[in-house]
Amino acid sequence: MTKRIFISADHGLAIVYFLQSDVVPTLLESGVEVVLLTDDALREQIGQRFGQPGLVVEGLRLEQAAQYTEKKDREIQWWLHFLRRVGSSNRINTEAMDSYVEEVTAEEGRRRRLFLPLAKALIGTLRRSRRARQTLVNIQKRYSPSLYKDLFERYQPNLVVASTPGWRLDRFLLREAANRGIPTAAVVVGWDNPSSYSLPGAPVDWITCWSQLQKEELLLGSDWAPERVGIGGIPSYDGYFRKTWQISRAEYFRLHNLDPQRKLLSYAASFVSFSPNYQNVEALARLVASDRLVEPAQLLVRLHPNHFHDNHLYAGEREKILQLAGEYPHVHIVQPVPMGGSLGYYSGEDMPEKTSMMAYADVFLTVYSTMVVEAAIHDRPIVSVCIDAPNGWNWPRKFSLPLSQIGNWPTHFRFREAGAGRVALNEEQACQAINYYLQNPQADLERRRAFIANECTYTDGSAGQRTGQFLLSLLNRPTAVRG
Repeated sequence: MTKRIFISADHGLAIVYFLQSDVVPTLLESGVEVVLLTDDALREQIGQRFGQPGLVVEGLRLEQAAQYTEKKDREIQWWLHFLRRVGSSNRINTEAMDSYVEEVTAEEGRRRRLFLPLAKALIGTLRRSRRARQTLVNIQKRYSPSLYKDLFERYQPNLVVASTPGWRLDRFLLREAANRGIPTAAVVVGWDNPSSYSLPGAPVDWITCWSQLQKEELLLGSDWAPERVGIGGIPSYDGYFRKTWQISRAEYFRLHNLDPQRKLLSYAASFVSFSPNYQNVEALARLVASDRLVEPAQLLVRLHPNHFHDNHLYAGEREKILQLAGEYPHVHIVQPVPMGGSLGYYSGEDMPEKTSMMAYADVFLTVYSTMVVEAAIHDRPIVSVCIDAPNGWNWPRKFSLPLSQIGNWPTHFRFREAGAGRVALNEEQACQAINYYLQNPQADLERRRAFIANECTYTDGSAGQRTGQFLLSLLNRPTAVRG
């Protein structure tokens, strides 16, 4: 009988990972049928764009899943999710999770803050005890609303794959699969995911990640068995390595009315949840408008997806940056293209934009974004601009984290340790770093390439095919013994 795989794609990055790479084509070419579950509002759109024989698109019922978290033991589910998010073993770098605890402490209401001392004691226990972590993972399983009973009965999948091991609402699909005895697997879509999101939110038999570095984070931090973790690289970046999406420099410069005679400084906003980016953008705009750079330059700013959330702080910064572009010469703005629905602005709709922005940057700038990895793939000099905002977000009960204090987050630390780029903590340091790279465009090139090899593993555009083959191999393996 034909074998069938469920794939949960509940995020725009997951669409790129599975559908804009060789992952799903590899599965289909083997004769396996794929049922992709995604945002209900986008079923038709995704089906029309990616439809092919053997691929079926169904709704992921995210609205019903969210309602279940609100109506069924809301506080218990919230605390279980919080503890899972930050309960990783202290055998790995926990600074990203620690900052999230600080954020929750600052932003949650009075009732939850009353329980935080107890929660922090439990976190301490989870960090030290594997048995405690396993107990937490098992307790979560009782919350399984059987939202997908009809889909499981209709399609009878042999394997259920998600873009996280239950870190998001995909936990309900994975829990239901486990309850039915169906093997489960997860993939790691994000660079910082194993060090930022901690323990599984559902029973998951296997996981595939980018690199040995991520595998060690999964083994040491979240207690994965070595034989249950594969290394497949990052399929989403195969198009970068192959230059699939890149448009010509002349076309790209025309698209944004850029001056081909000026050097291009590309800045990607990042870390918006924790800190404003405006101070970085303003400093770079001043540099471009002054005579302090060694060559005439222009600034292209890519807004962050969070800038389009229904949040007056983020939206307000977006408007301030747009206004700044109108006031300073040679400052241009890129707005990410939304996929729509709950998938938002993290989408693959503008991969030609992203890859071209990096490919033609004379210096690429950001705040330790995942795009430092992507820019390194494009052999671009990189500066992480971490200028502190004087008052942070400056809003009651909104947590802010100074950018000068985030250099030891796990992925940030690896970028610095690798020497893959420079870090600027103020405008003068940014000026010096930019000038250095404008005068020495090949500086740190070998370190960037070593950084990419360590972080992405496969740099030949084969990650999608390798990941697809890994998932196919799971169809004939025994599932893990679940606690």
